[in-house]
Amino acid sequence: MRHSPEGFPDDNIANGPTIISTASLQRVCEWFPGMTVDNARQRFRTTLEIDNAELNAKADDAQGAAKAASANGHLPAFWEDQLYGEDERSVVRFRIGEVNFEGSNPCARCPVPARNPQDAADLLGFQKRFSDLRRETLPSWAPAARFDHYYRLAVNTRVAPTETGKLLRLDDTLQIL
Repeated sequence: MRHSPEGFPDDNIANGPTIISTASLQRVCEWFPGMTVDNARQRFRTTLEIDNAELNAKADDAQGAAKAASANGHLPAFWEDQLYGEDERSVVRFRIGEVNFEGSNPCARCPVPARNPQDAADLLGFQKRFSDLRRETLPSWAPAARFDHYYRLAVNTRVAPTETGKLLRLDDTLQIL
């Protein structure tokens, strides 16, 4: 067994937390009857889940997503797809609570989400169905060029060392900078 204080992130360039919206998890559950949001959380194992965000004037790239946010402040499915840039050299800067992040890319998924977290039973056809539906429902604000395949969900991030020790709290709002 190896030990690394930095952990073993899937993406060595974007080694911050993964971020997903509650609405995205709910949408995935609609695609797979019987899957609950808690079950989807266990399958996809994202680090941070957001349900609201400040939609501000500085976020020019997010205009389509801002329009899609409902009147009660909850986010639409795949809202987080605006948290990475058009190409792999660009980032989107945002803040949650006191912590600044850089959104890097849509997170490629491993084989684990197809398995039931309770008994490891494989949901046959999961990856293909997921990929087909993800392609069909890709929002207009998501840069399609960032999807070499559609088995992607959540956003990989980077966090600068200067953010160490800063706090995130339940109900902190995400703000695009």
